[in-house]
Amino acid sequence: MSNIKKAFENGKAFIAFITCGDPDTDTTISAVREAVKNGADLIELGIPFSDPTAEGPVIQSANVRALKNGITTDKVFNLVKVLRQDVKVPMVFMTYANVVFSYGAEKFMNTCKEIGIDGLILPDIPYEEKEEFNDICHKYDVDLISFVAPTSKNRIAMIAKEAEGFIYVVSSLGVTGKRNEITTDLHSIVKIIRDNTKIPCAIGFGISSPKQAKEMSNIADGVIVGSAIVEFLGKYGKNAPTYIGSFVKEMKDSIN
Repeated sequence: MSNIKKAFENGKAFIAFITCGDPDTDTTISAVREAVKNGADLIELGIPFSDPTAEGPVIQSANVRALKNGITTDKVFNLVKVLRQDVKVPMVFMTYANVVFSYGAEKFMNTCKEIGIDGLILPDIPYEEKEEFNDICHKYDVDLISFVAPTSKNRIAMIAKEAEGFIYVVSSLGVTGKRNEITTDLHSIVKIIRDNTKIPCAIGFGISSPKQAKEMSNIADGVIVGSAIVEFLGKYGKNAPTYIGSFVKEMKDSIN
């Protein structure tokens, strides 16, 4: 397993998602630093895409703002280089297949290795099609993160057996976004995962409060929070990092 295992070595992991370039790269850098300073164990960096099919309104809007403000894949790579001067926690990219293809998959993965990106999450690539990226990810020591969703059912064991880095457990049907309650039988899903792999699993989609974070951390090895963090960027813009830091601390404390 890659560097990602470090995120799960000291109790339950808190994973923070931040859209790159919203509203600008300097704010992204500050937001990541604040999140790490306040307890984030792994950072998920979203590379904006014009048609982010897995995302709800909050992260879709962040993608639009970032693209409108001129973010590019190269600018995202450059901001990671800056972050890696002092940020030591694992970092992964979350984006879409078209972003990787259009940049050139070989060049993309090679750059990931050079700048210290530990994993890649592609929501639009199902398990059955991961071979398109698997070999090239292995070549450059980038973990291709697998999803398990409520609809995965009899595929969960198969996905778990070949998983790398960590398994992203989708809490609910639909797109990302805050939810008042999560009703999926996640205990059963996580049990199947644990029966088939030692790779840690983290639950994401819809987690927005310390109470929810605590509940999810009792089931899995970590929790992933995106929309509730990105919301601060939409509301406060360049002043958002301070709010993000406070929120991450509250969430991290709740799972400990």
